[in-house]
Amino acid sequence: MSSNINCILFDLDGTLIDTSQLIIDSYQYTLKKHLNIEVPSSEIALTMGRPLVEILGSYSQKQQAEMVRTYREYNEARHDAATSLIPGVMETLEALTEEGITLGVVTGKRRQLAMRGMQLFGIDAYMQAIVTPEDTMLHKPNPEPILKALELLEQSPEETIMVGDSPVDLNTAHSAGTLSAAVLWSVAPRKQLLAARPDFLLNQMTELIDICLEPQRAHA
Repeated sequence: MSSNINCILFDLDGTLIDTSQLIIDSYQYTLKKHLNIEVPSSEIALTMGRPLVEILGSYSQKQQAEMVRTYREYNEARHDAATSLIPGVMETLEALTEEGITLGVVTGKRRQLAMRGMQLFGIDAYMQAIVTPEDTMLHKPNPEPILKALELLEQSPEETIMVGDSPVDLNTAHSAGTLSAAVLWSVAPRKQLLAARPDFLLNQMTELIDICLEPQRAHA
């Protein structure tokens, strides 16, 4: 493990901003409307981090495109009112920025809505790179999005932590060669997160400050 952390990459939904209930509601509304099925929250939580198209396609390939449209219309109409900032995020971003840590976002959320979510709280001002599905051919859990962010930021994977709320984020980090941190406020089951072997567990976002800065202070 590197003695210095120079870069932090964050997932967005469920990690920096709380949209988990909105995502669950959006899936439930869509699946009820098109397939007349009631899907429990616990089932949807297991899919967090996977691409929207893939998840809806697993329920119906035939109605996949129509369901994606319905999901997006429902989700985007309620997005701003249903989104909140995860506690400790701004304090953490400010502290890391002051110490010269490079920050970026790697999200499966489309750019327009990702930017909208970050701009609600001013998160975008701290990010030196924002990688969305429009930026790569392949998506999480393929390492390409993280590798794209590292390329843009001119950072090495060995000195980078990927922070996320799903096993998909953690597995993507492993594939890209970065360290990984799981946020324990995730709606994903804790057992599922632990099975993805994160290097760090965060009970609150501010714990990331000490993880990143203590090794540097020790060598100061």
